[in-house]
Amino acid sequence: MLIIIMIIMTVGGSQVEAGPEGGLLRVLGLQRRPPPPPPDVQIPPELLQLYHQQQDPDALDTLDLPLPGRHTRSANTIRSFTPIGEDDDRVLKKFRLNFNVSEVLASETPTLAELHLSAFEEGQRVLVHDIVRPGKKGGEGPVLRVLDWKKACKNGTVALDVTPAVERWASGTNYGLLVEVEGPPKRVRRDLHNLFLYSDDGKSGPRGLEELLSRKKRAAAQGKKHRRKDGREICRRHPLYVNFKSVGWDDWIVAPPGYDAYYCHGDCPFPLADHLNSTNHAIVQTLVHSVNPNAVPKACCVPTQLSSISMLYLDEGKVVLKNYQDMTVVGCGCR
Repeated sequence: MLIIIMIIMTVGGSQVEAGPEGGLLRVLGLQRRPPPPPPDVQIPPELLQLYHQQQDPDALDTLDLPLPGRHTRSANTIRSFTPIGEDDDRVLKKFRLNFNVSEVLASETPTLAELHLSAFEEGQRVLVHDIVRPGKKGGEGPVLRVLDWKKACKNGTVALDVTPAVERWASGTNYGLLVEVEGPPKRVRRDLHNLFLYSDDGKSGPRGLEELLSRKKRAAAQGKKHRRKDGREICRRHPLYVNFKSVGWDDWIVAPPGYDAYYCHGDCPFPLADHLNSTNHAIVQTLVHSVNPNAVPKACCVPTQLSSISMLYLDEGKVVLKNYQDMTVVGCGCR
Protein backbone atom coordinates (compact mmCIF):
# COMPACT_ATOMS: atom_id res chain seq x y z
CA MET A 1 0.00 0.00 0.00
CA LEU A 2 1.22 3.50 -0.84
CA ILE A 3 0.18 4.77 2.57
CA ILE A 4 2.69 2.49 4.30
CA ILE A 5 5.72 4.46 3.16
CA MET A 6 4.34 7.96 3.52
CA ILE A 7 3.78 8.75 7.20
CA ILE A 8 4.78 7.84 10.75
CA MET A 9 3.17 4.54 11.65
CA THR A 10 3.10 2.04 14.47
CA VAL A 11 4.20 -1.42 13.36
CA GLY A 12 3.74 -4.06 16.03
CA GLY A 13 4.01 -1.36 18.73
CA SER A 14 7.13 0.44 17.40
CA GLN A 15 7.36 3.76 15.57
CA VAL A 16 8.70 3.87 12.01
CA GLU A 17 9.77 7.20 10.50
CA ALA A 18 8.90 7.61 6.81
CA GLY A 19 8.92 10.25 4.07
CA PRO A 20 6.91 13.42 3.33
CA GLU A 21 3.19 13.72 3.92
CA GLY A 22 2.42 14.94 0.40
CA GLY A 23 1.95 11.42 -0.97
CA LEU A 24 -0.71 10.54 1.55
CA LEU A 25 -2.52 13.83 1.00
CA ARG A 26 -2.76 12.97 -2.69
CA VAL A 27 -4.12 9.54 -1.78
CA LEU A 28 -6.79 11.35 0.25
CA GLY A 29 -7.60 13.61 -2.70
CA LEU A 30 -6.16 16.76 -1.08
CA GLN A 31 -3.80 19.20 -2.80
CA ARG A 32 -2.47 20.53 0.51
CA ARG A 33 -2.80 19.98 4.22
CA PRO A 34 -5.97 21.69 5.49
CA PRO A 35 -5.28 24.60 7.88
CA PRO A 36 -6.20 24.23 11.57
CA PRO A 37 -9.94 24.88 12.00
CA PRO A 38 -11.30 27.67 14.20
CA PRO A 39 -11.89 26.64 17.84
CA ASP A 40 -15.65 27.16 17.59
CA VAL A 41 -16.16 24.88 14.57
CA GLN A 42 -19.23 22.64 14.88
CA ILE A 43 -19.51 19.12 13.51
CA PRO A 44 -23.03 18.49 12.17
CA PRO A 45 -24.58 15.63 14.17
CA GLU A 46 -25.93 14.17 10.90
CA LEU A 47 -22.39 13.57 9.65
CA LEU A 48 -21.24 12.15 12.99
CA GLN A 49 -24.14 9.71 12.96
CA LEU A 50 -23.44 8.66 9.39
CA TYR A 51 -19.74 8.21 10.18
CA HIS A 52 -20.59 5.84 13.04
CA GLN A 53 -22.91 3.90 10.73
CA GLN A 54 -19.97 3.34 8.42
CA GLN A 55 -18.06 1.66 11.27
CA ASP A 56 -20.58 -1.18 11.58
CA PRO A 57 -18.46 -4.36 11.30
CA ASP A 58 -21.38 -6.20 9.67
CA ALA A 59 -21.80 -3.61 6.91
CA LEU A 60 -20.71 -4.49 3.37
CA ASP A 61 -17.44 -2.95 2.23
CA THR A 62 -18.85 -0.39 -0.16
CA LEU A 63 -17.75 3.14 -0.93
CA ASP A 64 -21.32 4.35 -1.35
CA LEU A 65 -22.69 6.44 1.50
CA PRO A 66 -26.05 4.98 2.59
CA LEU A 67 -28.77 7.36 3.73
CA PRO A 68 -32.01 5.62 4.76
CA GLY A 69 -34.96 6.88 2.76
CA ARG A 70 -32.83 8.75 0.19
CA HIS A 71 -31.19 7.73 -3.04
CA THR A 72 -27.56 8.84 -2.82
CA ARG A 73 -26.52 6.78 -5.87
CA SER A 74 -22.73 6.40 -6.17
CA ALA A 75 -21.75 9.15 -3.70
CA ASN A 76 -18.59 8.48 -1.71
CA THR A 77 -18.21 12.00 -0.25
CA ILE A 78 -20.40 14.36 1.78
CA ARG A 79 -19.51 17.99 2.45
CA SER A 80 -21.29 20.35 4.78
CA PHE A 81 -21.48 23.97 3.55
CA THR A 82 -22.57 27.00 5.56
CA PRO A 83 -24.13 30.04 3.85
CA ILE A 84 -21.87 32.87 2.74
CA GLY A 85 -22.52 36.58 3.20
CA GLU A 86 -25.47 36.23 5.57
CA ASP A 87 -26.33 37.44 9.09
CA ASP A 88 -27.48 34.55 11.30
CA ASP A 89 -29.34 36.89 13.67
CA ARG A 90 -31.89 38.18 11.16
CA VAL A 91 -35.48 37.19 11.84
CA LEU A 92 -37.50 36.76 8.65
CA LYS A 93 -40.11 34.52 7.07
CA LYS A 94 -38.50 34.72 3.63
CA PHE A 95 -34.75 34.72 3.18
CA ARG A 96 -32.06 33.92 0.66
CA LEU A 97 -29.17 31.52 1.17
CA ASN A 98 -26.01 31.40 -0.94
CA PHE A 99 -23.54 28.51 -0.97
CA ASN A 100 -20.19 28.40 -2.75
CA VAL A 101 -19.97 24.86 -4.14
CA SER A 102 -18.23 25.69 -7.42
CA GLU A 103 -14.97 23.94 -6.52
CA VAL A 104 -16.73 20.63 -5.89
CA LEU A 105 -18.94 20.88 -8.98
CA ALA A 106 -15.87 21.51 -11.15
CA SER A 107 -14.30 18.15 -10.26
CA GLU A 108 -17.02 15.85 -8.88
CA THR A 109 -20.50 14.70 -9.84
CA PRO A 110 -23.28 15.76 -7.45
CA THR A 111 -25.68 12.94 -6.57
CA LEU A 112 -27.80 14.48 -3.80
CA ALA A 113 -28.07 17.87 -2.07
CA GLU A 114 -30.07 18.52 1.08
CA LEU A 115 -30.71 21.82 2.84
CA HIS A 116 -30.98 21.34 6.61
CA LEU A 117 -32.63 24.15 8.58
CA SER A 118 -33.54 24.45 12.25
CA ALA A 119 -35.19 26.73 14.84
CA PHE A 120 -38.66 26.52 13.33
CA GLU A 121 -41.83 25.74 15.25
CA GLU A 122 -43.54 22.39 14.83
CA GLY A 123 -46.03 22.45 11.99
CA GLN A 124 -44.58 25.42 10.14
CA ARG A 125 -44.46 24.78 6.40
CA VAL A 126 -41.05 25.47 4.88
CA LEU A 127 -40.52 25.81 1.13
CA VAL A 128 -37.30 26.20 -0.81
CA HIS A 129 -36.97 27.69 -4.30
CA ASP A 130 -34.16 27.67 -6.81
CA ILE A 131 -33.49 31.25 -7.91
CA VAL A 132 -33.22 30.64 -11.65
CA ARG A 133 -32.93 34.35 -12.38
CA PRO A 134 -32.83 37.19 -9.83
CA GLY A 135 -35.25 40.08 -9.98
CA LYS A 136 -34.29 43.56 -11.13
CA LYS A 137 -34.72 46.56 -8.89
CA GLY A 138 -37.71 48.51 -10.14
CA GLY A 139 -38.35 45.92 -12.85
CA GLU A 140 -39.50 42.35 -13.22
CA GLY A 141 -39.42 39.96 -10.29
CA PRO A 142 -37.20 36.90 -9.90
CA VAL A 143 -37.77 33.62 -11.72
CA LEU A 144 -38.20 30.90 -9.08
CA ARG A 145 -38.62 27.13 -9.21
CA VAL A 146 -40.07 25.27 -6.25
CA LEU A 147 -37.72 22.47 -5.22
CA ASP A 148 -39.23 20.96 -2.08
CA TRP A 149 -41.37 21.67 0.97
CA LYS A 150 -41.91 20.03 4.33
CA LYS A 151 -43.44 20.71 7.72
CA ALA A 152 -41.03 21.25 10.60
CA CYS A 153 -40.60 18.34 13.01
CA LYS A 154 -41.05 18.50 16.78
CA ASN A 155 -37.40 19.49 17.22
CA GLY A 156 -37.85 22.37 14.79
CA THR A 157 -35.72 20.91 12.01
CA VAL A 158 -36.46 20.32 8.35
CA ALA A 159 -34.47 18.70 5.51
CA LEU A 160 -35.24 19.80 1.96
CA ASP A 161 -34.09 18.21 -1.29
CA VAL A 162 -32.35 20.83 -3.45
CA THR A 163 -30.57 18.44 -5.84
CA PRO A 164 -32.09 19.93 -9.04
CA ALA A 165 -30.71 23.37 -8.14
CA VAL A 166 -27.19 22.07 -7.50
CA GLU A 167 -27.25 20.08 -10.75
CA ARG A 168 -28.28 23.25 -12.58
CA TRP A 169 -25.47 25.21 -10.89
CA ALA A 170 -22.98 22.71 -12.35
CA SER A 171 -23.71 24.06 -15.85
CA GLY A 172 -25.40 27.39 -15.10
CA THR A 173 -25.28 30.35 -12.74
CA ASN A 174 -25.70 29.98 -8.99
CA TYR A 175 -28.03 32.69 -7.64
CA GLY A 176 -28.71 30.84 -4.40
CA LEU A 177 -31.84 29.49 -2.76
CA LEU A 178 -34.93 31.28 -1.47
CA VAL A 179 -36.50 29.85 1.70
CA GLU A 180 -40.10 30.72 2.55
CA VAL A 181 -41.87 29.94 5.83
CA GLU A 182 -45.64 29.63 6.15
CA GLY A 183 -47.70 29.45 9.32
CA PRO A 184 -47.46 31.08 12.77
CA PRO A 185 -45.55 32.82 14.16
CA LYS A 186 -45.15 35.61 11.63
CA ARG A 187 -41.37 35.67 12.02
CA VAL A 188 -38.84 32.90 12.65
CA ARG A 189 -35.24 32.84 13.83
CA ARG A 190 -32.78 30.59 12.03
CA ASP A 191 -29.99 29.21 14.19
CA LEU A 192 -28.43 26.54 12.02
CA HIS A 193 -28.51 25.94 8.29
CA ASN A 194 -26.27 23.66 6.27
CA LEU A 195 -26.16 22.37 2.75
CA PHE A 196 -25.14 18.72 2.65
CA LEU A 197 -23.72 17.91 -0.77
CA TYR A 198 -23.25 14.25 -1.72
CA SER A 199 -20.86 13.70 -4.62
CA ASP A 200 -18.91 11.06 -6.52
CA ASP A 201 -15.25 11.85 -7.16
CA GLY A 202 -15.01 9.17 -9.87
CA LYS A 203 -12.14 7.35 -8.15
CA SER A 204 -14.09 4.39 -6.83
CA GLY A 205 -13.72 1.20 -8.81
CA PRO A 206 -16.62 -1.26 -9.08
CA ARG A 207 -16.78 -4.17 -6.65
CA GLY A 208 -18.63 -7.39 -7.30
CA LEU A 209 -21.12 -8.70 -4.76
CA GLU A 210 -19.24 -11.98 -4.46
CA GLU A 211 -16.07 -10.12 -3.49
CA LEU A 212 -17.88 -8.05 -0.87
CA LEU A 213 -19.55 -11.06 0.74
CA SER A 214 -16.31 -13.05 0.89
CA ARG A 215 -14.37 -10.44 2.87
CA LYS A 216 -14.77 -12.03 6.29
CA LYS A 217 -14.19 -15.51 4.92
CA ARG A 218 -10.86 -14.50 3.43
CA ALA A 219 -9.82 -12.64 6.56
CA ALA A 220 -10.56 -15.71 8.67
CA ALA A 221 -8.33 -17.80 6.40
CA GLN A 222 -5.36 -15.74 7.56
CA GLY A 223 -5.59 -17.49 10.92
CA LYS A 224 -4.33 -20.79 9.52
CA LYS A 225 -0.84 -22.20 10.03
CA HIS A 226 1.73 -19.40 9.94
CA ARG A 227 5.08 -21.22 10.02
CA ARG A 228 6.77 -23.87 7.94
CA LYS A 229 8.58 -26.81 9.50
CA ASP A 230 11.89 -25.05 8.84
CA GLY A 231 10.76 -22.08 10.92
CA ARG A 232 10.12 -19.66 8.06
CA GLU A 233 6.89 -17.71 8.36
CA ILE A 234 4.21 -18.37 5.77
CA CYS A 235 2.59 -15.46 3.93
CA ARG A 236 0.03 -13.74 6.17
CA ARG A 237 -1.32 -10.41 7.38
CA HIS A 238 0.64 -8.45 10.02
CA PRO A 239 -0.40 -5.51 12.27
CA LEU A 240 0.23 -1.99 11.02
CA TYR A 241 -1.49 0.93 12.77
CA VAL A 242 -1.52 4.36 11.12
CA ASN A 243 -1.61 7.00 13.86
CA PHE A 244 -2.79 10.43 12.64
CA LYS A 245 -1.83 12.10 15.93
CA SER A 246 1.80 11.02 15.45
CA VAL A 247 2.11 13.38 12.50
CA GLY A 248 -0.01 16.16 14.01
CA TRP A 249 -2.99 15.56 11.78
CA ASP A 250 -5.47 15.26 14.65
CA ASP A 251 -6.17 19.02 14.43
CA TRP A 252 -8.11 18.55 11.16
CA ILE A 253 -9.04 14.86 11.15
CA VAL A 254 -12.08 14.49 13.41
CA ALA A 255 -12.34 10.70 13.16
CA PRO A 256 -10.85 8.18 13.30
CA PRO A 257 -7.72 8.93 15.41
CA GLY A 258 -5.97 6.26 13.36
CA TYR A 259 -6.75 2.96 11.68
CA ASP A 260 -5.46 -0.58 11.18
CA ALA A 261 -3.91 -0.71 7.72
CA TYR A 262 -2.06 -4.06 8.10
CA TYR A 263 0.56 -5.36 5.66
CA CYS A 264 1.48 -8.70 4.04
CA HIS A 265 4.72 -10.57 4.63
CA GLY A 266 5.95 -14.16 4.58
CA ASP A 267 7.07 -17.07 2.47
CA CYS A 268 5.17 -18.60 -0.45
CA PRO A 269 6.21 -22.27 -0.15
CA PHE A 270 5.76 -25.10 -2.64
CA PRO A 271 3.14 -26.44 -2.91
CA LEU A 272 0.93 -23.38 -2.32
CA ALA A 273 -1.86 -24.03 0.17
CA ASP A 274 -5.46 -23.18 -0.70
CA HIS A 275 -5.74 -20.49 2.00
CA LEU A 276 -2.99 -18.44 0.32
CA ASN A 277 -5.46 -17.23 -2.34
CA SER A 278 -2.98 -17.92 -5.14
CA THR A 279 -3.60 -17.34 -8.81
CA ASN A 280 -2.99 -20.09 -11.37
CA HIS A 281 0.01 -18.10 -12.56
CA ALA A 282 1.49 -18.01 -9.04
CA ILE A 283 1.01 -21.77 -8.70
CA VAL A 284 2.82 -22.39 -12.00
CA GLN A 285 5.59 -19.93 -11.07
CA THR A 286 6.10 -21.63 -7.70
CA LEU A 287 6.25 -25.05 -9.41
CA VAL A 288 8.90 -23.85 -11.87
CA HIS A 289 10.90 -22.28 -9.02
CA SER A 290 10.84 -25.54 -7.07
CA VAL A 291 12.37 -27.33 -10.06
CA ASN A 292 14.83 -24.59 -11.08
CA PRO A 293 15.26 -21.76 -8.50
CA ASN A 294 17.52 -19.82 -10.89
CA ALA A 295 14.92 -19.71 -13.66
CA VAL A 296 12.27 -17.65 -11.86
CA PRO A 297 11.82 -16.13 -8.37
CA LYS A 298 9.20 -17.30 -5.91
CA ALA A 299 5.73 -15.86 -5.92
CA CYS A 300 5.40 -12.81 -3.65
CA CYS A 301 3.26 -12.30 -0.58
CA VAL A 302 0.95 -9.38 -1.38
CA PRO A 303 -2.49 -8.02 -0.46
CA THR A 304 -5.18 -9.92 -2.33
CA GLN A 305 -8.13 -8.06 -0.85
CA LEU A 306 -8.47 -4.59 0.63
CA SER A 307 -11.33 -2.72 2.22
CA SER A 308 -12.29 0.93 2.55
CA ILE A 309 -12.31 3.27 5.54
CA SER A 310 -14.39 6.34 6.36
CA MET A 311 -12.79 9.62 7.39
CA LEU A 312 -14.42 12.71 8.89
CA TYR A 313 -12.27 15.81 8.55
CA LEU A 314 -12.28 19.61 8.31
CA ASP A 315 -11.20 21.43 5.17
CA GLU A 316 -11.32 25.25 5.20
CA GLY A 317 -14.64 25.57 6.99
CA LYS A 318 -16.23 22.54 5.36
CA VAL A 319 -16.90 19.33 7.27
CA VAL A 320 -16.19 16.39 4.96
CA LEU A 321 -17.15 12.72 5.31
CA LYS A 322 -15.43 10.56 2.71
CA ASN A 323 -14.97 6.86 2.06
CA TYR A 324 -11.56 5.83 0.75
CA GLN A 325 -11.00 2.66 -1.25
CA ASP A 326 -8.30 0.03 -0.67
CA MET A 327 -6.94 1.38 2.63
CA THR A 328 -7.01 -1.74 4.85
CA VAL A 329 -5.56 -5.16 4.02
CA VAL A 330 -8.18 -7.85 4.54
CA GLY A 331 -6.46 -10.84 2.94
CA CYS A 332 -2.93 -11.78 1.85
CA GLY A 333 -1.85 -14.28 -0.74
CA CYS A 334 0.85 -15.38 -3.12
CA ARG A 335 0.90 -13.75 -6.54
